[in-house]
Amino acid sequence: MNELLSPERMAEADALAIAGGTPGIELMRRAGLAVADACARMVPLAARVLVLAGPGNNGGDGFVAATVLRRRGYRVEVHLLGARERIAGDAALALEEMEAAGIAVIPLNAGSLSGSLATAGVVVDALFGAGLARPLSGVAAEAVHLVNVSGCLVLSVDLPSGVEGEGGSVLGSAIEADRTVTFFRGKPGHYLFPGRRLRGLLEIADIGIPGEVLRTVHADCRERTWRNDAGVWGAALRAPGSSDHKYARGHAVVVSGPALSTGAARLAAGAALRSGAGLVTVATPPSAALVNAMHLTAVMLRKFQGKEGLGELLADRRLNAIAIGPGAGTGAGTRELVLVALASGLRAAVLDADALTAFEGAAGQLAQAISSRSGKRAGDVVLTPHDGEFARLFGDTDRVGGQSKLARARAAAQLTGGVVVLKGPDTVVAAPDGRAVINDNAPAWLATAGSGDVLCGIVTGLLAQGVPAFEAAAAAVWLHGRAGVLAGPALTAEDLEPALRLALGEHFAG
Repeated sequence: MNELLSPERMAEADALAIAGGTPGIELMRRAGLAVADACARMVPLAARVLVLAGPGNNGGDGFVAATVLRRRGYRVEVHLLGARERIAGDAALALEEMEAAGIAVIPLNAGSLSGSLATAGVVVDALFGAGLARPLSGVAAEAVHLVNVSGCLVLSVDLPSGVEGEGGSVLGSAIEADRTVTFFRGKPGHYLFPGRRLRGLLEIADIGIPGEVLRTVHADCRERTWRNDAGVWGAALRAPGSSDHKYARGHAVVVSGPALSTGAARLAAGAALRSGAGLVTVATPPSAALVNAMHLTAVMLRKFQGKEGLGELLADRRLNAIAIGPGAGTGAGTRELVLVALASGLRAAVLDADALTAFEGAAGQLAQAISSRSGKRAGDVVLTPHDGEFARLFGDTDRVGGQSKLARARAAAQLTGGVVVLKGPDTVVAAPDGRAVINDNAPAWLATAGSGDVLCGIVTGLLAQGVPAFEAAAAAVWLHGRAGVLAGPALTAEDLEPALRLALGEHFAG
């Protein structure tokens, strides 16, 4: 159930189910029943239910829900957006069944809606679903505003009206729901902000679409999206076996910045070690060696001088993953170090923070360096920008601008040839082959200095152990979020490493 479907793919799934012998009206009846059941869990029998129905199938689900609720004894009122004559297909059948149950539709307008909201216990928002492609306006926009300021409980059908199903953006204005019921699979817009905030508690109802429909839907589709959890990456992540030793678990390198900017690299190095790398070394400029040596214990230390020195250090074939960027500085020197790291014999690389900003306006050069990794897989490079770093790196590239977060991350991964972790409260991990996950387990307390450095280190530690890049990035993002939950309120970045131990323990115990 963790795979997400775009509105277009969901429409295909509906069509396949119907072609397979399930009538469309039967799917609508099951959907409306799920909505009615959710509504009954929100309010007691004495509550008045106000259904706002649109002219499409979303409205049809609302008609079915109204019919079921009336038969259960609820007082139900239905307001219809637009003319009754516009209702067609399965929605028209549902409307006829509702009217036969004694419920007449009331034309939706501000005057009638205001009066009904004053006594409603819950509003069922069945105006528009995931297929909405234009901003709300006129009566619909006015209705959304009145519902949002009414203080009523709101149950949305499929998606809050006004939320775009693919990217979660608001089209003009949108309902603020307490609960949303969707069907078969979730949509990306349920998990990307602001849609995630607006949908409230999400329920995914089984309406009888066969699971094998997914295989048909994706038969010719490169781009697949999942909600991030162990179902995506768990098989690639394993605990050490009884015959393992530290050299079998990989040796990661984290490049340190100058003397006054060393903390970020140490946070990353500690997280790489905690996430399971057998050995971790901080590569340090001579000027920062003493500062780093005073703080490191299990993490080792090696000095290098400039790009030539880093190249010599990385010639050690025992090293297999490198992280560069935390505290590195944004000048030309950092860009040169990144190019050396990508050209080295290391299997994997993580580019974070300053390593990305150093290529501001030069995304093409970075993409070329990644694709030119002779004898190595370009996909073993992971880029971990937040929105600001992403904008600086790709600001000159039309191919990744003006789209949803999911689409931007995918486009950037395809452009660079690396796995892109576009960070935020709804972090997206995208691979060059079109796979992507959306993460939703991160607490707001993770928005603190150094948190991203820890994430960089977790990715590096998993890569050092041989976890493939996409799975390593997705697992790291989830473990980072879980560690934030376990660390609790008011956490700082230093709290995440010990909490990561608990998160990994939970995963391997489960």
